[in-house]
Amino acid sequence: MNKYVKKFLCIGMAAGLIATSFSGCAKINYVFQEGAIRAIHEIKDGSWQNQGGEDGVGDDDPIVIDELKPGTYGGVDFQTLDDVANYYKEAYNYTKSLTAEYVDDQGNTVNFYKLLGDETMELGDVMIDGSANAVVNKLVPGIMGSMFKPTPYGLPPCNNRNPDLDNNSEDVKKVNDHDFRTTDVTGEDILAANVTDNGDGTITLEIQPKGVKMALRGDDAQGRFFQVLGDIGGVVSDIDAVSFTQGTADENVTVFYKGGTAKVKIDTATKEVVEADYTMISNISVTHASIAVIKDKSASLIITYKNHYPASDEFLQTSKGITRK
Repeated sequence: MNKYVKKFLCIGMAAGLIATSFSGCAKINYVFQEGAIRAIHEIKDGSWQNQGGEDGVGDDDPIVIDELKPGTYGGVDFQTLDDVANYYKEAYNYTKSLTAEYVDDQGNTVNFYKLLGDETMELGDVMIDGSANAVVNKLVPGIMGSMFKPTPYGLPPCNNRNPDLDNNSEDVKKVNDHDFRTTDVTGEDILAANVTDNGDGTITLEIQPKGVKMALRGDDAQGRFFQVLGDIGGVVSDIDAVSFTQGTADENVTVFYKGGTAKVKIDTATKEVVEADYTMISNISVTHASIAVIKDKSASLIITYKNHYPASDEFLQTSKGITRK
């Protein structure tokens, strides 16, 4: 089973919530089956990185941050987006090479990433045929609160706070093996970026990745910066109550990612990330869905998912019973 999809049951269930809401029902009952990412590479026919047409995120991928002003920041020269990507890559790789001792909830000493972060999630209104459903939207916070259990992880994308397990090489069919202890980010992944000299031996990189449709962790611009959802179409296809008047779940369930940002503070003396904030914005869309007598409906939901590093001692303790030594 895709460990990432399982961990983000709450995020993945948003598609189920959208579809189930057509009948005004807030009761969601489905399971993740083996091979949750089985269809993504069929959807991506080589045009997944394009910015226009049906296989991209449309022509509207606006820049939401300041753009790079070439110059020297904290003694580091940044002339191009490639320079930003390369420095981010060095800092990411070095930071994820660092571990620290923690005490787990069993009293055992364990080695996890030195830099662990927290996570929060915000769900927008469930829009059905373009209109918000007040009854359903009142139910969303309760459903999210009961299913979303924040967990500390390393810098995204990440599969586990234990570096030895931070990969997805055991995923079914191994369609996108990655070692998340390093990143393959390049300047081609970045839509815009800027750099700030903080005047204290650190610089801050602010990066906006290019928009992507149906992203996979480690495989594309969004998947190299965020904990993207993966095959949400495969998840919905496992909901027995949902059918489609035309096409399949893979054809009718899409996720567009754009407008998200990564803001990373780096110690220039060591190239260690000392603080970071990642904000992923995803728009889930379902079309031609039916439940019982409710036929051929469309719906959408925007999810804003955030990670902050470092996580507080309180978050580590309350979420997983972890204590820093």
